Amino acid sequence: MLKKITFLLAAVLFLSISLPAQKLKKADREIVENLQTHVGFLADDKLEGRRPGTEGEKMAMEYIKNAFAKYGLQPKGPDGSWFQEFDIYDGKFPSPSTHFIINDHDLKLYDEYFPLSFSANNGGKAVVALVLQEQDVPWFFDIHQLIEKNSHNPHFDIYSAIRDMAKDASERGATALVFYNSRNGEDPVKYEKNDRSETSPIPVFYIRNNAASKYLKDEAAMLDIKFKTDIRPKHRKGHNVVGYLDNKAEHTIILGAHFDHLGYGEDNNSRDTLKQIHNGADDNASGTAALLELARQLSKSKSKAYNYLFIAFSAEELGLFGSKHYADNPTVDLDKVSYMVNMDMVGRLDNNNGLTIGGFGTSPAWAQIIPQLKTGKDFNIKYDSSGTGPSDHTSFYRKNLPVLFFFTGLHEDYHKTTDDAHKINYTGQAKIVKMILELIEATYSMPKLAFTPTAERQTTTSARFSVGLGLMPDYTFNGTGVRADGVSSGRAAEKAGMKAGDILIKIGNFNTNTLEEYMQALSKFRKGDKTKIVFKRGEETLEAEVEF
Repeated sequence: MLKKITFLLAAVLFLSISLPAQKLKKADREIVENLQTHVGFLADDKLEGRRPGTEGEKMAMEYIKNAFAKYGLQPKGPDGSWFQEFDIYDGKFPSPSTHFIINDHDLKLYDEYFPLSFSANNGGKAVVALVLQEQDVPWFFDIHQLIEKNSHNPHFDIYSAIRDMAKDASERGATALVFYNSRNGEDPVKYEKNDRSETSPIPVFYIRNNAASKYLKDEAAMLDIKFKTDIRPKHRKGHNVVGYLDNKAEHTIILGAHFDHLGYGEDNNSRDTLKQIHNGADDNASGTAALLELARQLSKSKSKAYNYLFIAFSAEELGLFGSKHYADNPTVDLDKVSYMVNMDMVGRLDNNNGLTIGGFGTSPAWAQIIPQLKTGKDFNIKYDSSGTGPSDHTSFYRKNLPVLFFFTGLHEDYHKTTDDAHKINYTGQAKIVKMILELIEATYSMPKLAFTPTAERQTTTSARFSVGLGLMPDYTFNGTGVRADGVSSGRAAEKAGMKAGDILIKIGNFNTNTLEEYMQALSKFRKGDKTKIVFKRGEETLEAEVEF
């Protein structure tokens, strides 16, 4: 639903958000100055993009903790700490014992070769020729003919082909499968640390072009091969910062924003190719600054109608790790929580994007309250009813809590190195803070807000699809397949018998090893199509018919 405003109101809004801070009232000027201070620190180069598990994340954590303490909050992490630590799966990597030796030449890992991340862990040695495929020895395969054969096939996936070939080679007696490309040019295979497909039955290697041209030129030559794969999962730690304002009330309001960003783009979630600092001023120093200012304001409030839980989440950019961990391991009774408010990218208010408020349909109370807010008259508001989406409110919606999501829209600096503090509209950001404060005040006289389920929102993906299963994915799952964090009532997945905790592994002929593969698979179907899905429940593999 889109709230319409007149041209005159739009003009007033433009003027109001364009005024310099010195023209504002004293109280408003203080809000703006606080927001500038918070964003300025969090988006400074010295924090190096606040990537979870880094020194930059630690600096941000300490800053947020100190602000919470300054405003009179109590620590509300586990065991009385300000911080809630959680594990982040960081992919699979070869250990130092991994090696590949050809005729006493110890190839350099990554520079000259690498095992595929789904390779089995094993080792061996043999004397072989490139063209011979005998039992109980490694097999070599020149990949260039396979690539040329499928050069005009838009559905060709070289990694799926490699997995199938490795399975076939194992069944025929190969002890390892070694791919190379005899044609010069870019290597067609890369190491994919986040590949979650099933482990190959044998080790699988790729010899890069620079090494293949040295050691694999003569097909008739005998090669003395020694190899070993030892691929292990890697983890790092993220940290939520949790503060509590205890007013001895019966119910609590949760206010949240993620404070992490992309670092130097190491996790391949940047829209820039440059490995430079991503300061993330709007995403999401802006929401974190708003969270801190709300803590300051609410700590001064005379009303004791609610307690307030303030959470700065980490690892949102990696898949809502921090908020999901808190929602699964809460430090307050979620049954006593009235609602949750999430602020993500609230620093670029303008007349084109306006303000989007998500979660509007998660409680009937929102339709009663929000249109009546005086501060809301200053905004061109777009309403989104869904309680899900690619931000942290999703984790609390899945616990059957009403949620709201404040967002001022995407822009050309999103997930780029140019998202810097000087581009933030601090006056507009201050208006959003004031609106949230008015919204909270409007709920003082209300009992615990009722919860209403809503439609599932599409997550960010390169695929575009018009159908869905009603499966709510667990973004933190690092196994093979897409694990259901929840299943929407009345949708295709529920009708097929899927339950929370089930792992979807196939839709029709399409594997769903990863969330992206799941989205790509959905894009192949249209409303009314029928197919089969395959999913696991514990050790049991189940199959069911679905209609989209």
